Parts: sequence; structure tokens; C-alpha cells
Amino acid sequence: MTTWSLRRRPGRTLGLLLLVILSFLVIRRLEWSTLIPAWLRHRQLGLHMKGQHFMLEDSIFWIFGGSIHYFRVPREYWRDRLLKMRACGLNTLTTYVPWNLHEPERGKFNFSGNLDLEAFVLMAAEIGLWVILRPGPYICSEIDLGGLPSWLLQDSGMKLRTTYKGFTEAVDLYFDHLMSRVVPLQYKHGGPIIAVQVENEYGSYDRDPAYMPYIKKALEDRGIIELLLTSDNKDGLKKGMVHGVLATINLQTRQELQLMNTFLVSVQGIQPKMVMEYWTGWFDSWGGPHNILDSSEVLETVTAIIDAGSSINLYMFHGGTNFGFINGAMHFHEYKSDVTSYDYDAVLTEAGDYTAKYSKLREFFGSFSDAPLPPPPKPLPKMTYEPLIPVFYLSLWDVLSFIGEPIKSEKPINMENLPVNDGNGQAFGYILYETIITSSGTLSGVVRDRGQVFLDTVSIGFMDYKTTKIIIPLIQGYTFLRILVENRGRVNYGNNIDDQRKGIIGNLYLNDSPLKKFRIYSLDMKKSFFQRFSIDKWTRIPDVPTVPAFFFCGFVIGSSPSDTFLKLEGWEKGVIFVNGQNLGRYWNIGPQETLYLPGPWLFRGNNQIIIFEEVMAGSVIQFTDTPYLGRNQYIH
Repeated sequence: MTTWSLRRRPGRTLGLLLLVILSFLVIRRLEWSTLIPAWLRHRQLGLHMKGQHFMLEDSIFWIFGGSIHYFRVPREYWRDRLLKMRACGLNTLTTYVPWNLHEPERGKFNFSGNLDLEAFVLMAAEIGLWVILRPGPYICSEIDLGGLPSWLLQDSGMKLRTTYKGFTEAVDLYFDHLMSRVVPLQYKHGGPIIAVQVENEYGSYDRDPAYMPYIKKALEDRGIIELLLTSDNKDGLKKGMVHGVLATINLQTRQELQLMNTFLVSVQGIQPKMVMEYWTGWFDSWGGPHNILDSSEVLETVTAIIDAGSSINLYMFHGGTNFGFINGAMHFHEYKSDVTSYDYDAVLTEAGDYTAKYSKLREFFGSFSDAPLPPPPKPLPKMTYEPLIPVFYLSLWDVLSFIGEPIKSEKPINMENLPVNDGNGQAFGYILYETIITSSGTLSGVVRDRGQVFLDTVSIGFMDYKTTKIIIPLIQGYTFLRILVENRGRVNYGNNIDDQRKGIIGNLYLNDSPLKKFRIYSLDMKKSFFQRFSIDKWTRIPDVPTVPAFFFCGFVIGSSPSDTFLKLEGWEKGVIFVNGQNLGRYWNIGPQETLYLPGPWLFRGNNQIIIFEEVMAGSVIQFTDTPYLGRNQYIH
């Protein structure tokens, strides 16, 4: 192969030098502005501040925003939801970016399919929406660990959301990748992103005064040139501000609006005001009520916010679904995990349907428009399919024989530190611990979040945050002690996010003596997990099935599939998979009683459902065209 070098080609060196000189002379005679593409020449100032107003270039700009999270909506429905946003009179989309989903293993990034952030942002631009991006790294968002990847917790000394070296090194590598995708989408580069948020509600965490300046610099050093914002609720507004970054507020009531506007003016002076999150509803927790907010109250508060001279973002405009295991949790006085639905009682329902809030807000925002709003898209059809009776099943104990060798360890290992997934641990799902005991007594230990205890294959109770001890009855000889532990969702908000490791934490004791020699099975229930379930392994369901177990049935759809909802009366607690898609968790304690099944995830022809039931199997799987999210509780 020929190797070229300037040393060997003096003629080329001279030619290049002459070309550079000639180019310099030519460019000096040109106006620099002629070298900028025509469609970029008017994009010089971007979104900026002038007194009490936002300005987009030379014009006063009101941000009428709404939140939709691309990772909670099937990609096939992104356009439908964004068109409905535009037809409601909004001009700006806001979305979070979940680090834990985009980098599930260190250095391995996923921005494809339902996680194609760039496609989502560009689709918003095509529809006529500007974008405010909220890239974290922490996003809260009622998502597992606030969007931080669980592999960070492999470090026993990890201090999340601080300038701890182990955390900032991971953030730097993530931002290197993420911002290379985001930078070209900025307004001044021809894209729709007009502003970027610096972290999220840090004032209510406030562990490290150097952290927020570090995040600001990390964004700017990687090419973020648009307006920077912070976002805080009433508990953190004072401590969450960063020099050179516009502070915005999160609230739900008119009383909060008055108090926080007064505070903002006192510390920021005359600058534009924005409610970054006006909460149009609220999320639900298992065992609680379904939270709702009256549409008339929403309209009154939105009107008050605009009348106060503030821009607004509706959180949520459309909530969507916590598909799979991505839901978060809260843990103040007691641990409460979030339900699968992220309906949020938002402006659009979980399935994207219109509400009374939509009608009232469309009329309100339409009054600010010089031209008629585009017509709202037609509602998507719903279908009630025929009930299904599962025919085949596999006991969990049978599954253990063909999912691979267990991990052998003297002591229990928490989920995040399991030697699986190329050393990244296990992020979601279940984990089974197994050892042998020879005596009865008191079993004790720290189980996170819910552990079902078995002697051989017989369930004897549960261990969780409230129940840390359980009595082992009299046994004869060597007996398998098994604990099936579910990660119900890591806390996404609060001061205890560093303490979110799952599984058995530390030693497990029998009569105060630590148990040894564990066999540990990683039951992450990803698609690769089910690929081991060959058809020959399934058996017909016996009269009394042994649970926990997997239940299988197929069904045929003759026409074009439509959205539907699954209802599991008679089943107690578990997870549903349809055609390989994890719809999420169900639990008969409510409030959620139906699971959303998007039409695009169904096939014309053959379809498959797998249910993992932990406690008590029902006999039938029902479909309905109407969701039921539980008895209502009005938010005050």
C-alpha cells in the first residue's frame, strides 16, 4: 500500500499552501453571512430573555407547552399524540430523556425503536412544535431510580446526584454520547430544541453545591448553546437556582403560584416567568386511590398562570404507560410503588383519548391563536376481543431447569451486583434465592421489595419493608428454602435514592445465624429469557396449578388490530407479556384494574399471551374497550 506524506511530495505542499492563500483572499471579499445557509440566517438569537418576556429572535414568545414521554408511548402513536397536542393550541413539546433506558449497560447505548429520541424530536418539528429537552441525568418522572441506571449502585460508596467521581465519570461518558445526538437538533443549528433543562428539581435534594454548576458546564462544554433552565417545586426553589440559568417553577394550585411568583421576582428580578410543570393530575400507587383533578379547576389555574404573565408547560399533556418494569416508587413514611398506568388524569388519557380537560384547554389556547387551530385527529378505535382461557403452563420450579446454571455464592448477592449482563448486574424483574436448611425457627433479613418465602415449593408467607421476620415451621431433614424477590420499582424522588439496591440486602438469618451456600437465579424476564421457553416444554394446566407459574394462550385476530385493555379478574399479582412486549404489572389490590394493550403490538393473525402469576391464577383473560383505573380521589 502506498503511503503518502507531505515530506515526500513537496509539490503537493506548495499547491496546498497556494490554495489556502487564494481561499483566504476570496473569502475576504465575501460577506460572511452569504456563507450561512439561507434557512439558518434568521436563527441567530434563539429563545432569549428581554425584560419580562421570552423572545424568539425579535418576537415576543409565549411558551404553551405540554409533556409527552416518548418512552411511555408506542412509537406508532407518537404522531397521533403530537398532532393532538398541536390541535390543542400548544406550541412546545417537553420531554425527559431516561438515562437508564438509553444506557442499560455501561457503554452500550440504545436509541432505536421506541427510544429513538432524534426521530421523536424531528417529528415534533415536522408537526410544528418547538421542543424543550430535559436530559437529566436525573429526571424523577416516576421512573425507576429517577432515570438513573441501576449499575451505578454496584459501587458501595456511590453518591448519586453529586460530584462524587464515580458518578461524574459515568455522567460524562453518557453526555458525550447523548449530546452528540442532541446538539444538531438545537434551534441555532436548524432544529426545534429552543431550551434545555439543567438536571431536575435539585433544590429539594441539595447534597452538593458544586453539582449543578458541574451539570451546567457539562452541557455547555458539549455544545449546548440554547437557553438553559432549572425546574423546582416549592420545597426546592430557593436552593435549586444556578448562576446564569433561568429558574422555573413546578406547582398545581393558584396559592402556590402567588407565593412562588413573589419569590422569583425577589431573587431574579424582572425576567420571564414560567411554570415548567403545571400538574394536570397526579400519579397513582398500588393500594391507593386513582387521583383525579377536576377539569374546571385545571382551566381556572391555567388561566391564572397565563394572567400572571407566565408561560406554562402542562405536565402531563399525555402520560402514557409504565410498560415493563420501569415504574418508580416513593418512600417517605412507607414504601409505595407506582402502578403500571401513567394516565396521570392528564389532558389525554393513557390510550390517547380526549377528555373534558382537552376540550376546555383547546378553547382557551385557541383564543390566543391568529389562525384557526388544526382539527383534532379522530379518536382511535377500541375493541373488546373474546375472552381467552389459558391452556398451557410452566411452573417456575420447572423453568429453573432450563434457564441456565444459577449463580453460586456463600452469601446473598443483591440484584445490582449479580455477575450477569456483562458485569452490569440485573436492573429489573425478579430474583430467586435458594439454599438448604435443616431446622425450623425465625427467618430474618432485609428483603427489597417483596419476597415470597417457600419451603420446597410451598409458600409460607412474605417478607417486605414491614415484615422482616417469618416463622419457619417444623421440617424434616434437608429442605429447600427459596425466596422469590420482586424489584417493585426503585424510589425516584427523595433523599434515599442511594439506598435503592434490590433483592436480599446483606445476610439472611435463621435463628440469628447467617445462612450460607446460596444458588441465585436471575429472572429479568427480558425477551431473551423467554426464548428458552420452547413449545415442547409447556404442559397442559392441571386442576390445581403450582404457582408461581407462567400461563400461555394464543389467539387469532381476523381484522386489523385495535387498542384494547386486559382485565384479569380472579388473578392476584404478576406481569403480562403479549407478543414479546411486557405490558407491565397487575395486582388485585388496585387501584388499576385493566392493562392497556396498544393495537400496534397485536398482529393480524396469530398472537400470544404469557402471564407470570405469583400467587393465585385465574381461569380467564378478559378484554374490554374501556379502562378502569380504580375509584377516584379528587386532588385538593
